[in-house]
Amino acid sequence: MSQSNQSSPVGPYASGPPAAALSVHMPDLNKFGPAQLWRALVVGVVIIACAGYAVLTKPFLRRGETWADAASEGVVNAFEALGPTFVKLGQLMASSSGVFPAPLANACLRCLDDVPPVSARKAREVIEGDLGGRVDEIFASFDDEPLAAASVAQVHACVLPDGREAVIKVQRPGIYHRMLVDLRTAYGGAKLLERLFEFFRIANATAIIRDLHAATMTELNSAVEADRQTRFRDAIWAFGDNKGVTAPEVYWDYCGPHVICMERLHGVPLDRFVPDADHDTTMLIRRGVKAWIESITVHGPFHGDVHAGNLWALDDGRIAFLDFGIVGELPEVWRSILRDMFYANLIDGDFARVARGIRDLGYTAEVEAGDAEIGMQVAAVLAPVFTNDLAELNLGALIMALVQLGKQWGVASPEELVLFGKQLGYFERYATRLAPGWVIGKDPYLFRNVFPEAVAERVATSGVALPDD
Repeated sequence: MSQSNQSSPVGPYASGPPAAALSVHMPDLNKFGPAQLWRALVVGVVIIACAGYAVLTKPFLRRGETWADAASEGVVNAFEALGPTFVKLGQLMASSSGVFPAPLANACLRCLDDVPPVSARKAREVIEGDLGGRVDEIFASFDDEPLAAASVAQVHACVLPDGREAVIKVQRPGIYHRMLVDLRTAYGGAKLLERLFEFFRIANATAIIRDLHAATMTELNSAVEADRQTRFRDAIWAFGDNKGVTAPEVYWDYCGPHVICMERLHGVPLDRFVPDADHDTTMLIRRGVKAWIESITVHGPFHGDVHAGNLWALDDGRIAFLDFGIVGELPEVWRSILRDMFYANLIDGDFARVARGIRDLGYTAEVEAGDAEIGMQVAAVLAPVFTNDLAELNLGALIMALVQLGKQWGVASPEELVLFGKQLGYFERYATRLAPGWVIGKDPYLFRNVFPEAVAERVATSGVALPDD
């Protein structure tokens, strides 16, 4: 039998990743040496040159366009020229519209598109280094043309020796060192800007870089990403339903420190999905949001980057979550608070319960307001999400309100709570087109597994039937 038809495990994680592989190393951001100094010079020159060129070569502005729009396009050109770290920064800006200036956030949407891939030769070298054999011997077939290429990794189609269709996600070679130098450079620059300009101090520029550093170091650990994907996938069907939702199965036999091999799914990104008479698009969105809410409030790990490239409508009618490079997990105390918020909105309107829970956890000890007043603050902040059509959601206002609420209570809200708010912005875009008029906080179907008894009682008294799956 030829080696290309072998069925024995080949990768270092064939029995699952060892505990050491799931530990994320966070190198010190404060290091600033010659490499960072040179990189800072390059970054400054490239951004100024690209932004200036975009403005100076603009002979006229289109209707509604401003010079800020032209300069922002130049900044994004610079991000693309400077490489993966700055593309990631652009993605962060694009996904936080309302937090960053609108012209820049809009221009950064381009960073969500594919970037030029590395050569097939280099991708094969990474795979072979991780799995310890030649690509042509490990797989029955391997497509040198990537299906997609992002800032950190690219995805190639392949077929396993047993005939299963798969894809393999391959990190760009040398990406760890390159991004670490850039992150340290950006952190040094952020500290300087905070000293010089009040705007950057208020915006907490250093915290933004620290968050990006933590997310990047985690994303560069392929074992952690694959483990989170597996845990999320298993949790989807924990209650025996959600059959219309999935995530790719990880094939651990073909995974390594820099590669993830997984089931290949066929479909289209949600923003490219064309509704037709054969698909209930509102149900498609409801199923996806239901599984996502359960992951946050019940299971733990939740998908933290549900832009359309990572949320697909499959050919078989299911909705699929892809790419688990960014995953959040709320501490149990905050999951409890979030469950109380959903319960109050959906079931009994008692937001004072939320306040009591917060006090029981040791928060708001110095706050003079009573439970009823704190409950009203919570209700006011979350009302746009829970009681209105998602099309009316102002994401920037929601995120700032969440942060401000934490300040009022004398506690810093965890960054995962802000990450939760950002994902609602993506679901808002999909719901606007595919589920107009749908109100997330008033849909008992979403919370059937979160509050089973209360939802069953409400459904029984209202006479409204819930979908079977």
